[in-house]
Amino acid sequence: MSSSIDYQIEPDLDVESFIDVLRRSTLAERRPVEDRDRMETMLRGANLIATARHEGRLVGVARALTDFSFCTYLSDLAVDEAYQKRGIGKALLNQIREASGPDVTTLILLAAPKA
Repeated sequence: MSSSIDYQIEPDLDVESFIDVLRRSTLAERRPVEDRDRMETMLRGANLIATARHEGRLVGVARALTDFSFCTYLSDLAVDEAYQKRGIGKALLNQIREASGPDVTTLILLAAPKA
């Protein structure tokens, strides 16, 4: 993996890519990935989505809800198992924190056992 990871805010992430990266992480075990319509609703309900891509392939995603004023609730943080332990999750958190705005003082994340 010689090339770098590209991070961006990606509000129009497609549901197929979202489901795919959840499956390549451990998060799909705890999300309704077999229900495409529900996953689409979940994705569109988020108002802040950060992505990590390696050579164009989605390898990480952070999905959040924020008021851009006080707090941000991180709904999903998923990194492809082949890319874990490289700081991608931390970088995605930083992307979310930065995009939430300077007034946001609270970031809420519930961690899962395998997270």
